[in-house]
Amino acid sequence: MQDQNTPRRLGVVGGLGALGAADVFFKLVKALPGRKGQEQPELLFEQHPFHEDDIPGERSASQNGRKLYVFDMIRRFEARQVDAVVLPCFLSHTFLDELASEIRLPIVSIMDALYHHVVQRHAGVRRLGVLTSDHVRAKALFERRFPGTDWEILYPRAEVQRECVMAAIYAADGIKAGCLQGGSTERLAAACRDLTEQGAELILPGFAEIPIVIDALLDCGFPVLDTNLIYARYAVSQDAMPRTRQFKVGVVGGVGPAATVDFVDKIVRNTAARRDQEHVKLVVEQNPQIPDRTEHLLGDGPDPTVALYSTCKKLEAADADIIAIPCNTAHAFVERIQPYLSIPVVNMLSETVAHIRKHFADRKVVGLLATSGTVRSGVYHDVVMRAGLQLLVPDDEHQDLVMGAIYGPAGVKAGFTEGACVQDLLRALTSLARRGAEVIVLGCTELPLLLHEDEAFAVAGKTVVVLDPTEILARKCVSLSRQSDA
Repeated sequence: MQDQNTPRRLGVVGGLGALGAADVFFKLVKALPGRKGQEQPELLFEQHPFHEDDIPGERSASQNGRKLYVFDMIRRFEARQVDAVVLPCFLSHTFLDELASEIRLPIVSIMDALYHHVVQRHAGVRRLGVLTSDHVRAKALFERRFPGTDWEILYPRAEVQRECVMAAIYAADGIKAGCLQGGSTERLAAACRDLTEQGAELILPGFAEIPIVIDALLDCGFPVLDTNLIYARYAVSQDAMPRTRQFKVGVVGGVGPAATVDFVDKIVRNTAARRDQEHVKLVVEQNPQIPDRTEHLLGDGPDPTVALYSTCKKLEAADADIIAIPCNTAHAFVERIQPYLSIPVVNMLSETVAHIRKHFADRKVVGLLATSGTVRSGVYHDVVMRAGLQLLVPDDEHQDLVMGAIYGPAGVKAGFTEGACVQDLLRALTSLARRGAEVIVLGCTELPLLLHEDEAFAVAGKTVVVLDPTEILARKCVSLSRQSDA
């Protein structure tokens, strides 16, 4: 919940019907709770020229331009740190589901507002008359919120819908044209009469323009609700709203490029999905120009801290919820940048050790095959020791073989995945196993391109298991995504 002492900021999307949006804004101001000074909730109203068809509410009218306009407006509000969006347009509420997975800000639902009002204030009412556009009717917006098992939704008959409802809004002398008296109100009154004759107990306007002339309808005795006022009161009453945007994993790519492709493949393979839309949402910032982590840790290369931080900030700006860095050596720099990020870096090293503790609890000696930078940084030493395990690293001779398998002219970073690089890596692995290693961690993200995770090796009369930290990281990212979506 938001701190009650912190004023909320509501962004109001204008431009989709100037008169209706202005009426909602006016009623928002009236509905604001009586607080003093800076405690008063803040309203940000913004509109831009928006070209639409002459009759955008027609059944077959394209809403593509409206969708993109609303999306862009919400992104602008996100940049201004708004807490929630007020969207006074029934047409736009027909495609809220399309927006929800792509935006961070919650949209206050006008249909939720009407539902709560009807349930709380008109508990005995079951026959609802609706005055809305042909398009909204076709999309069954009101039926979705007021299901037929509990309510009966009534619409004006076809001729009345065409000659009275649609004409009252869109005709040359309609409300959108600024004509708030005479023909427009007479047409709406005729539509209300048609609904009451059908047995409607309440009439719900499905145009933001209708509440502007509601007094004329109420004077005729029709049970019409001011949907703009109901929406405004509901919007200011919501202290906090859930954010429904789909979970997104941000990936620091390019460290190295082949390892990034391998990691994304592992995300896909570890996702139980029946169709494209059930896969994990990813954003990859592929930055091979991040300085070599090993060269810096060995004292000979430029510091990659700023480049890593810059890449993470780009992922943060791209709405990622977590950051995955498929590079073991880069984790030596995570503690430097994490305090300055608003989203967490999922620590691949910690997840690997947790995996060992959970699945190989009887094994206490961990062998590490990694770059010399990772070995000398001590990042694996620290996390392994905290878990009560022992870490073994290759001696100088075999560490040179590991570095050759990674960086050599016939190594994996040069594009080789067979031959001498594999044989050199196996020699280093065998040395660690003979010294007592029971689990071998492939502590460089290119090494799983040479050896496979969970591949068992029989060495000196015992079985040694090989683990791939990028596979473990991929599974963790998928798990976090599923937990968020649950």
